[in-house]
Amino acid sequence: MWYGEFTHTLDDKDRFILPAKFREKIKGLKQKKFYITRGLDGCLFLFHQETWEKLEERLKSLSFAKQQSRSFNRLYFSGAQEIEIDSQGRIGISDYLKEFAQIRREIVIIGVADRIEIWDKDSWDKFYQENRKRFEEAAENLFE
Repeated sequence: MWYGEFTHTLDDKDRFILPAKFREKIKGLKQKKFYITRGLDGCLFLFHQETWEKLEERLKSLSFAKQQSRSFNRLYFSGAQEIEIDSQGRIGISDYLKEFAQIRREIVIIGVADRIEIWDKDSWDKFYQENRKRFEEAAENLFE
């Protein structure tokens, strides 16, 4: 549902405008609610409500008796915020999420099928450089 890579800048109120491509898709959605939380690899995850609810059910079904499940759920859900995109297509990022993702001013917004990821630009550039060489190798291993 979400695809592409876009560079944006946070404004003085720590907000960014979603790419026009994403805003157009959102116009067609019945529900306008999203959730933003700590992601993996140093980015933030942004989920549409429908996707979030499915993922939430899966995570709630993990055994709370297992320490790894408890730790992951604590960090994942404690970092989550329910948000609505404003009329201009802007989303604000809280200080603790900015700190988690080491976001300063420039960000990269990427669509990863069922979620949107928000990266500090330098972190994304580093991730991209480190992983692009392994892209074909990963394809061979994942799709053989």
